[in-house]
Amino acid sequence: MTNILITGGAGFIGSSLADYLLQKGNYKIVLVDNLLTGQMKHLPQSENCRFIKCDANSYANLSAIMTCQTFDYVFHYAAVVGVKRTLENPIMVLDDLQGIKNILELSKNTGVKRVFFSSSSEVYGEPVESPQREYSTPLNSRLPYAIVKNVGEAFCRSYKQEHNLDYTILRFFNTYGEKQSSDFVMSKFLKLALANQDIPLYGDGLQSRTFCYIQDNVEATVNALEQNLLINEVANFGNDHITSILELAKIIIKLTDSKSKIVNLPPLPEGDMTRRQPEISKMKQILQRPLIELEEGIKKVLSKKM
Repeated sequence: MTNILITGGAGFIGSSLADYLLQKGNYKIVLVDNLLTGQMKHLPQSENCRFIKCDANSYANLSAIMTCQTFDYVFHYAAVVGVKRTLENPIMVLDDLQGIKNILELSKNTGVKRVFFSSSSEVYGEPVESPQREYSTPLNSRLPYAIVKNVGEAFCRSYKQEHNLDYTILRFFNTYGEKQSSDFVMSKFLKLALANQDIPLYGDGLQSRTFCYIQDNVEATVNALEQNLLINEVANFGNDHITSILELAKIIIKLTDSKSKIVNLPPLPEGDMTRRQPEISKMKQILQRPLIELEEGIKKVLSKKM
């Protein structure tokens, strides 16, 4: 059995990753989460999975877990997330730097083979080229959330250089799925459409995004783990099909047969970038199958909600 630690394990992507790993039958998993945004209902029910309430930003709490058992791999997914939450709580966001340091320090001291770090498309800021590429597109956001992710990437590279701790940095682009909280555009729109309530758009709604179904994310991640791919590399994980927020709202209204109306609100003062499109040749090569198309993914989510 391979022993895995996932921080942020009661969150959307962390718990979905655990679900996928547990289906394979050869993993024992410990999930830790402070339950700021994670939810107990997301936790897998399996004898090979254990949950411990823990704040990864507390070295004492985390070290008690990582020194009493041996982990082969660590997925550090714990973070303060959500545009509104991160803009309103910048100091809490910056505190996550401590959690990154804790994970890397304890991993190099306890024989962890590789740390997977969940970075974000937000590191690119307002992109100067499209699609965004891992090594050529400048990382130019000054928002605390993006800065923490950027510094976290630098910590990963530095621990490799000084302590030979292997890492994989995954820059996630708009991932959606059944467990996603209503803080995010996809789940928020679905919830409103199913209730026939107005769907608000900030500005004209022409901001472009790409939407990656959770199955694509976790399957590519586990392939990278099991096939020893992306060692000491950075990879964009997302979908490269562009959809405007306005188009997304229209698709959701159509698929839910909703009576919701689209209403326009003033643009957000910051944090709402106009374009997002990753270059994902690495992910496609790892996944080795077509990505799930937007309408198909939304139908999968709706099949669990309806």
